[in-house]
Amino acid sequence: MAAPQLILASGSPRRRELLDQIGVRYQIVAADIDETPFPHEAPDALALRLAREKAQWVWQQSDKTLPVLGADTHGVLDGQWLMKPKDEADACAMLLRMSGRSHDIYSAVVLCFEDSCLGALSRSRVWFRHMQEAEIAAYWASGEPRDKAGAYAIQGLGAVFVERLEGSYSGVMGLPLFETANLLKQFGLSIGSR
Repeated sequence: MAAPQLILASGSPRRRELLDQIGVRYQIVAADIDETPFPHEAPDALALRLAREKAQWVWQQSDKTLPVLGADTHGVLDGQWLMKPKDEADACAMLLRMSGRSHDIYSAVVLCFEDSCLGALSRSRVWFRHMQEAEIAAYWASGEPRDKAGAYAIQGLGAVFVERLEGSYSGVMGLPLFETANLLKQFGLSIGSR
């Protein structure tokens, strides 16, 4: 097996799937940072800051031989963060608020190596169809929304709620591939070389 090209500063299975999809070889070192938003922090600034902090934290722990890729994704509706649900009631309330409306997803990626950190941001808008309380309850019972920001997975059963998407599908999943590929090229890393 070929050597890794970079370190992924995330334990997210979705980010691994997306890097696999574009043929990037990586090793995983999950970052351990405080992800609390600053008061009045804008969604784009938060996503970029956290992606950078994750990459820098892992870079500091590494042997400094491989670039480190950090990523962060957040959803926003009516100026409120769409976080991972605390419980069933929280998930159902969140999904009901999104029913028949659009919400924004901010997905940032940062690549750090030596003295350089470059970042990029993807902003997407997702429209949900109108949902019934019974189908939201059934979705919760599937187990899928439990650990997902916004209480849904666009790449899973949650796709049936998505009426349309403007922006990056992979960004909504958690790693905007267009922006990621551009950063990798800037650092001289190849794509599709698995």
